[in-house]
Amino acid sequence: MPAIERHLSNEAATIELGEDLALALKAGDCVALSGDLGAGKSTFARAFLRALSDDDGLEVPSPTFTLVQTYELRIPVAHFDLYRLADSSELDELGFDEALSQGICLVEWPERADDALPVSRITLAIQHEQDGRRVTISGPEDKLQRISRTLAIRDFLNRNGYPNARRRHLSGDASIRAYERIHPADGSVSRILMDSPRHKPGPILEDGKYYQQLAHIAEDVVPFVAVDQLLLARGLAAPKIYASDLAQGILVIEDLGSDGILDKAGQPIDERYVESARLLARLHAESAPGEISVDQAIVHRIPDFDRAAMKIETRLLTDWYLPWKRGEPASGAEKREFGEIWDGLIDLLRGSETNLLLRDFHSPNIIWREERQGLDRIGLIDFQDAMIGPTAYDVASLIQDARVTIPSSLSSRMMAAYLEDRRADARFDEATFLRDWHLMSAQRNCKLVGIWVRLMQRDGKPGYMKHMPRTFAYLQTALSHQSLKPLHDWCMKTGILGSESAN
Repeated sequence: MPAIERHLSNEAATIELGEDLALALKAGDCVALSGDLGAGKSTFARAFLRALSDDDGLEVPSPTFTLVQTYELRIPVAHFDLYRLADSSELDELGFDEALSQGICLVEWPERADDALPVSRITLAIQHEQDGRRVTISGPEDKLQRISRTLAIRDFLNRNGYPNARRRHLSGDASIRAYERIHPADGSVSRILMDSPRHKPGPILEDGKYYQQLAHIAEDVVPFVAVDQLLLARGLAAPKIYASDLAQGILVIEDLGSDGILDKAGQPIDERYVESARLLARLHAESAPGEISVDQAIVHRIPDFDRAAMKIETRLLTDWYLPWKRGEPASGAEKREFGEIWDGLIDLLRGSETNLLLRDFHSPNIIWREERQGLDRIGLIDFQDAMIGPTAYDVASLIQDARVTIPSSLSSRMMAAYLEDRRADARFDEATFLRDWHLMSAQRNCKLVGIWVRLMQRDGKPGYMKHMPRTFAYLQTALSHQSLKPLHDWCMKTGILGSESAN
């Protein structure tokens, strides 16, 4: 990938560049800031650090005399100034390798230790150009692609009515999506930017399809836009969309707030969970269309949560969890029996109630708006993977929140609230729904135990493994229903169930 060049017309442009790169860099990145005195290296570094800390008042002293200044931020940063370095070998004494292994290294005057810096570094060469500066950014292709992406988002904001907006990291998730909070320069209310680049195809697994296709994972932002339209039309609190680039996967959407359904200690707030269950009852009371027009040229067909999708998700248990747990792959016989059991369970769903599934309806994706009334207090986000499938799935997702332990008393209250509202429909079959709830709970938790291992081993995100014991507790609850006895017996035979299995 060729080097990236930008003209920086003034100091504000240099600050903006620092803020933009704070959204693109990751732990392990080394940034070499090259340029003469007064080129703007320290201005860039200060803006970068303040953006990463989301603290415009952060003290950023020059490390000219100390040689290195460290910052314990969302991503740890070590700011090096090598102007007074006598020899490149002194870099080891400054703890450079350790700092780089844990976070980001910003290096001013990199020429003083050129032979000791990583070959894979990113270089920002800043030169005077008339009344401004010209920055040339070079480095490995994967790092330049990240930088190019954040600069493309800046250009998108400038084109769509948000010039000079202040951008701050909001969150990332288990996918490639990321979110920013956008503060317009005119002081108007904040917005949320969804950065959702198109998925890259993975290895072909079956029927000529890769995992995202089989599991119906959204590969661009069109499904989000379509389902958002549907939810808003139903009178539910989904975010309005203010600007979009469907091809690049960039949306500016309404900021529904930052309060969730957990308290400050991360524990569930009963009222908010119960109202969320009532919202699902409201959503399931009216059937969803199979297709939604996004514009004159694009129609989104909501995919079915079909046999292929259910089974490819449950296979994460045999493909990822079992090999990690036992240190050897699942046998062919184990995989075949597991698949046959799921074929039988999925057959039970014939004739079951189906409707729109938001798919990940749990605490990270629910906003609480205290100032509103009724169900309007519940803000919905992150529903791009929505499908048509058994209504019990989202109820299982909420009652068995993957990120927080739900006490049995609250689980009972949520289920009672949902059932009470659904009984108004004479067509609602409560007994079948409760069976389906256990089945969908088992399907979801078989998927999750594999996902936690995959995130750790493939994606370098070990933090999700803390959810494993909870997921197994939920799975055991699901397997208590008589219809799931074949799966319960298989889990016992393979050693999946047991007090030590979730460790």
